[in-house]
Amino acid sequence: MSPSRPPVLSRLPTWISHWLGYRAAPPPKRPDYIVWLWSFIGAFGGLSILQAVFGHAHYFIERNVPSIIASYGASAVLCYGAIEAPLAQPRALLGGHFISALIGVCITKLFALLPTTSRFDQLRWLAGSLSTSLAIVAMQITSTTHPPAGATALLAAVNPDVTAIGWYYLPVVLLSSTLILVSALLINNVQRRYPVYWWAPVVPAVLKNPAEQEQKRSGSASDLEKGLPEADTARSSTVKPA
Repeated sequence: MSPSRPPVLSRLPTWISHWLGYRAAPPPKRPDYIVWLWSFIGAFGGLSILQAVFGHAHYFIERNVPSIIASYGASAVLCYGAIEAPLAQPRALLGGHFISALIGVCITKLFALLPTTSRFDQLRWLAGSLSTSLAIVAMQITSTTHPPAGATALLAAVNPDVTAIGWYYLPVVLLSSTLILVSALLINNVQRRYPVYWWAPVVPAVLKNPAEQEQKRSGSASDLEKGLPEADTARSSTVKPA
């Protein structure tokens, strides 16, 4: 059996790897009240950070950026309350929101080419439905499925405040996801563990391919069946007549 390579995070000092979700052994299961406490603290702190940055920084106020993108309320449920779910891991959080925002802006920009603004407003529903549908497929293809990101694509089309900032929506979403991730790393790793993985789940190494193992077992059984008559013949030849 070939030894599996140690995780990259295991090479870092413990005081760093701990806050990035690495544990040498599985963490103990925490009581429910501990989970509830840190879920509340995480969601409250993470969403407050977003609103403090986008709602009070003059840089974003001057560009008419909303104080918070509503879909991050749903992300808070996953990233602070269901931290072991595959849909809450960093790849899904960052990739899902960004891909959905990109698709939402692209589709909305195409619909904005309609002759009149009134016609565009009449077809916002179509732009929103198309944006979310394409975003779902794109997340499935890239293994970045994050349910709240469906709303990120939808808002680009149906929310006038989000539509107005245009391409600037992309860095806003990327920064929002990063802030959620950083706060989740700090809060969730106090008594829990986040993330479970960064890019892909860790698959334990196996001795051989299951098909090869089955073939080997079948071959051994066949050899045994062939060897039995020979063994009987050998035994009978050694028996002397009375």
